[in-house]
Amino acid sequence: MTISYDDVVNAQKTQDSVIRKTSLTFSDTFTKITGSMVYLKNEFEQKTGSFKLRGAYYKIKTLSEEEKRNGVVAASAGNHAQGVAFASALEKIKCVIVMPKNASPAKIAATKAYGATVVLAGKNYDESWIKAQGIAKTTGATIIHAFDDPQIIAAQGVIGLEIMEQLPDVDEVYVPIGGGGLVAGILTAIKDKNPNVKIIGVQSKLSPSMKNSLDSGNIQTIDGGFTIADGISVKTPGKQTFEIIKNKIDEIVLVDDDEIINAMFLLMERSKSVVEPAGAAGLAYLISKKPSPGKKVVPILCGGNIDMYLLGQIVAKGLSTMGRMMKIFILLKDKPGALKEVVDELASFNANIVEVVHDRLSSSVRAGTTGVTLSLETEDQNHMDKLIQHLKEKNIEFKVLT
Repeated sequence: MTISYDDVVNAQKTQDSVIRKTSLTFSDTFTKITGSMVYLKNEFEQKTGSFKLRGAYYKIKTLSEEEKRNGVVAASAGNHAQGVAFASALEKIKCVIVMPKNASPAKIAATKAYGATVVLAGKNYDESWIKAQGIAKTTGATIIHAFDDPQIIAAQGVIGLEIMEQLPDVDEVYVPIGGGGLVAGILTAIKDKNPNVKIIGVQSKLSPSMKNSLDSGNIQTIDGGFTIADGISVKTPGKQTFEIIKNKIDEIVLVDDDEIINAMFLLMERSKSVVEPAGAAGLAYLISKKPSPGKKVVPILCGGNIDMYLLGQIVAKGLSTMGRMMKIFILLKDKPGALKEVVDELASFNANIVEVVHDRLSSSVRAGTTGVTLSLETEDQNHMDKLIQHLKEKNIEFKVLT
């Protein structure tokens, strides 16, 4: 079964006050960085923090009374889980969510908080999906698929309608792809309205299941490597989404985790927006490749649900990558004033010491010496390079750790 532009319009009519029309904001910062005119579609503003609520709410809202009595079941690594749980709570129906055993603790807790029963099964979405199918067979519950369902696809497509209303002369839209529900809906909404608008899908280099499928002409299942963008890490694309995407999409491109981390960091620092790795994939491609100078482009920031521990790592790695944080190991004589001499040299170069760790016990530290690990805040890569050169000129024995 395929979907039409009218299906998306009907979905929009049903997405009443529960669903937010998220903002589209022009970013001067990312316009300067990329050379494109960048407008951010802020789907992380959606209730439950992700676009997934749109599809879950529409699907559950349109279930029959008998289906609602039997409840629903879904498989999800997090965002779809929260959307289904929240929508089920609104409709006052039973809800079981199957999540991978390695799912984010924060997303598990949030899903439970919406009233769902959480079952942990499998190492990834695909294994959780098998468990969800088994639960549906034994309980009679309706499966709410994360992406391969006409109503889910139509409801996600409403984002495309909003973009065309908010920026009628948009040139390109960059959409993260996992199973393909979001981009399939947006393709249906935008291409039927204006086929000249380019729709570019973005996947992780470590999990390019949809791109591999398009390149081969049929659906491919991949093993995939670990990526921080778990929201778009799907081993097998949907059958319905694949059919829509292969006929309508302009291109699928790939990004790596470092590019995603950089985009997330810049979003936090410059736009004051916390966006999860999958949600930042489209912007990451724009920043790293600068593919469309002068064009009006819309990267969809599709979710903002991120584990706080991972967020801390993103900040640290972002600072390091941009040359604003470095860690060095220095071997000093174990005598009074030895560390002060180093600290004075760092202060003379306006390097801020964030953390100091002493080590006298490691095998690499000779007797009569002490190892000191210093975490330093610097202005940028140029400042860091000059500081390293300065320490060498002062004959300070050190090693750059990060």
